[in-house]
Amino acid sequence: MRKATITRETAETKINVTIDLDGSGSYDNQTGVGFFDHMLDQLSRHSLIDMTIRADGDLHIDDHHTVEDTGIAIGQALVAALGDKKGIRRYGSCLLAMDDALVRTALDLSARPFLVWNVDLPSPKIGSFDTELVREFFQALSTHGGITLHVDALHGINSHHITEAAFKSVARALREAVETDPRKADAIPSTKGML
Repeated sequence: MRKATITRETAETKINVTIDLDGSGSYDNQTGVGFFDHMLDQLSRHSLIDMTIRADGDLHIDDHHTVEDTGIAIGQALVAALGDKKGIRRYGSCLLAMDDALVRTALDLSARPFLVWNVDLPSPKIGSFDTELVREFFQALSTHGGITLHVDALHGINSHHITEAAFKSVARALREAVETDPRKADAIPSTKGML
């Protein structure tokens, strides 16, 4: 039962996230930020993690709190759904091409959060969405999900393509990392005996 629901409520946002690690990539994400919803749909579809997200944030100010707090809640939901992490593969990686963009992701569900972000987005906006929020989302996800996360954009000239490739690449790496390892389904993937 690798499922979790997290509700995060602050003076700035109210976020509800439900995930199923053993899903089929179905999604129903409504944050009030159109481009961000599109990216969350990609995260779900390509990780095969079912996601239902509802966010009510202070969008009259800007999108920052909604995007960051959604990343926090998804990270917390991953931790809850993974439990003691027995049987998972733990590591994941993906080299993903999307038109002009090529993005490489490597991650470790180590409980030691660390983000290495080598992604330059050439424009400050994608539609009305601030591109600096892409890093903010992954910082929040990494920190609250206990993920060592390295994301490198190797090529790209279009901010939409680079961002979408990053979400898809992280999704594919996450899919690999949360999968059950059939050779060690009853063991914690660490010589320490815990993660």
